[in-house]
Amino acid sequence: MKIWVDADACPVVIKDILFRAAERSGLELTLIANQPLRVPPAANIRAVQVAAGFDVADHEIVRRTSEGDLVITGDIPLAAEVLEKGGMALTPRGERFTTENIRARLNIRDFMETLRASGVQSGGPAALSQADRQQFANQLDRLITRALKQR
Repeated sequence: MKIWVDADACPVVIKDILFRAAERSGLELTLIANQPLRVPPAANIRAVQVAAGFDVADHEIVRRTSEGDLVITGDIPLAAEVLEKGGMALTPRGERFTTENIRARLNIRDFMETLRASGVQSGGPAALSQADRQQFANQLDRLITRALKQR
């Protein structure tokens, strides 16, 4: 399993959790973004900068993802494409996207987008809480442990 990160919107605290997990597990971790990123000096951790543009980083992540890989993203359409390729997707809040929930998540996203386009102010997501961070770390640990056992 390789871990890919949609890094443009990924919170720093989540990146730090990912860096520690990659160092501990030895799994390959790649952050993909439209801007330069700093990563710890480790052979299994790297950053890839792609050109600026709508969904350029998302397309690069999908292109590189293989079956069994894990993608960290809050982008629901990206998660849907990853699932179609046999990958796994996890939000920075620790919520798993699955084949069972992705269609409903896409529908809700499209509905909210329609509301915003019609002028309804929906606010944004709540700030990342300590509980969110813990849920992410726990879920990541479960997925990494499972992947390492399957090796």
